[in-house]
Amino acid sequence: MMKKILQITNPNDYARYVNAPVLHPYISILQYEELGLFRRSLNRYSVYGLFIQKEFPKGISYGMKTYDTNGPSIIAVAPGQIGGVEDNGELISRNGWVLLWSPELIHGTVWESAIKDYRFFSYFCKDALQMTQEEWERTSLLINLMRSELQEQEDSPALRGLLQGYLHTLLEYCNRIYLRQISPEETGSSDILKRFHQLLIDYYEENKQTNLGIPTVRYCASVLAYSPRYLGDMIRKATNESAISYIHSFIVEMGKNFLMNGHNVSETANLLGFEYVHHFNRIFKKVTGITPSSYM
Repeated sequence: MMKKILQITNPNDYARYVNAPVLHPYISILQYEELGLFRRSLNRYSVYGLFIQKEFPKGISYGMKTYDTNGPSIIAVAPGQIGGVEDNGELISRNGWVLLWSPELIHGTVWESAIKDYRFFSYFCKDALQMTQEEWERTSLLINLMRSELQEQEDSPALRGLLQGYLHTLLEYCNRIYLRQISPEETGSSDILKRFHQLLIDYYEENKQTNLGIPTVRYCASVLAYSPRYLGDMIRKATNESAISYIHSFIVEMGKNFLMNGHNVSETANLLGFEYVHHFNRIFKKVTGITPSSYM
């Protein structure tokens, strides 16, 4: 059965879903404590976002994994990603903040390209960003200041510039937490991992799967000017998994998005570059533990 999914095509789609005030066409800030009870949602994002909570619910999904966090933490989302908990009719409450913004807010600015350098937006970031109490307080202060500006000022270029500045500060806080959490081994190989991940994004954006099929380790190593063995060693050092497993995880996440947007299993396999549907089925089940038809 097709999963219930909330399409968040602009920042205020989620605000309206939980009955929060709409403050600006390109950015939404809400505080859960002010909302009372609301329903869960599994979301597909066309926006960027930070979910900042004192305690996330157990088993919240994000991409191919679930998070079980303790204490204040942040989950970052980016356009094209899926996360949350499917609505089962239960009313719930949360504590913390949600900050969502449209790519339009940073279009044409230096942040438009710089935001891609923040690796904590990736599906493959292993953990939520765990904050200290001091970081929680500073983050809450920044978001409160942003919301006050939105409540007190009309939309203008000056206001948008101010919001961009606040966003940059928040993302730098997130990046500091992210860098603190990753191991020295991950830090040393992060540049290769970043380029490897971007290569996979570019591969599908340029529709190379149409002629070349799904990406291979040999192809990626050639483009990055490494031997397949060296690339594999560096990816394993950074992620504790093989390069081919990373590629398969990336492909499966793309497949989930296609399935949740109405494509059947055969269409999804074709869009991803598989010659045979059963090959897609086998990889999907290996990564997720279920078949694509069960996921739909």
